[in-house]
Amino acid sequence: MFIEERRQEILALLKKDEKVVVKELSAKFGVSEGMIRKDLKELEKTGMIKRTYGGAIPQRNMAENTSISNRMIKNLDSKREIAKKAFALIEEMDTVFLDISSINFILAEIIAKSTKKITLLTNMVELSSLFRDNETVSMICIGGLYNKKLGGVTGSEAIENIAKYRVNKAFIGSCGVNLLDKSISNFDVEEGHTKKAIIAAAKTTYILLENEKFHYDGTYKFARLENVGGIITQTTPAAKLCDTIKKLGIALL
Repeated sequence: MFIEERRQEILALLKKDEKVVVKELSAKFGVSEGMIRKDLKELEKTGMIKRTYGGAIPQRNMAENTSISNRMIKNLDSKREIAKKAFALIEEMDTVFLDISSINFILAEIIAKSTKKITLLTNMVELSSLFRDNETVSMICIGGLYNKKLGGVTGSEAIENIAKYRVNKAFIGSCGVNLLDKSISNFDVEEGHTKKAIIAAAKTTYILLENEKFHYDGTYKFARLENVGGIITQTTPAAKLCDTIKKLGIALL
């Protein structure tokens, strides 16, 4: 096996298992531990992995801080799959909160075309136009300071208004979930505080995110994994990720 082929297989194992061990790789590929350490050192230079004592883990990256309008046009197929799964969890007469999220916009489009009778709360201003012709959804728009980049209402006034309600299910977007420190993050502090308020108001909270975001972080940690009831992704993540999430007692959908 060529060196580059071995390194590509190491990357594939990292993607699958979330970590690799030098001793195990040495036995698997039939080369010395020193050679494996050299492989890991070279792979670390690419920014794709982070070496640890006795092995390596995938390198975590900072998520891209972009406007809601930019996020609305990216990875649409994956986001539609996530939105469909979220919609299946919504039952007749539920009170549901959708926060500011490109996936939630797609979820709202699905809800608007359905006949489910629910009460919908949101701090995402753009959602209101979707329900002009819908007669089965009672919609409550949370008031407060409008953030143009985020496309919704955040901050102290919004938090005060959210605290007035109880909701069955909240669906919240995130730019990163870190299974190492059990954190869920975003970029904007005011939005993060607003997400905290939504979680506090909800009986069950679901985090909506694409699989790749298990390897990304935002700058502000707005919740811990034990604060939520489930994570909804487009496809089943790597086996190691699934095991870690299930051990925390969190539903993975």
